Amino acid sequence: MDDRLDSLDKRLIALLQHNARSSTTTLAKRLGVPRTTIASRILRLEKTGVIEGYGVRLGTKVSAVRSICALQVEPKSGAAVVRRLTAMPEIEQLLAVSGNWDYMATIAVEHLAQLDRVLDTIGEIDGVRQTTSALLLATKFDRR
Repeated sequence: MDDRLDSLDKRLIALLQHNARSSTTTLAKRLGVPRTTIASRILRLEKTGVIEGYGVRLGTKVSAVRSICALQVEPKSGAAVVRRLTAMPEIEQLLAVSGNWDYMATIAVEHLAQLDRVLDTIGEIDGVRQTTSALLLATKFDRR
């Protein structure tokens, strides 16, 4: 099977990123193709791993404070650090990155005191060499 994305796939993905709950009928009308075409495209995109899943993005009413924390870890400590971070429900996402930092974590909490505790906990994990964090002030756009 050819895994390359054509123009229709890309436009379909963009619509699903905007609203993954759109019906196949609505998507078909917006894209000007039969509903069965949309259903088969979505199925193919899921089977080939282009679409890995669907989720819920929580609004600011649930998590009033969001932050990004950059982590630098000791050599060979990455797996242990990731296991510890995985156990922290306040961490929404952990990304491995290149450059001066090893990981970027997105954190969502209800108040600043809770963020302070989470950041202290991260800094105390064996293998974490250094951290820096920044508050997220606003989302200008989100294509996830």
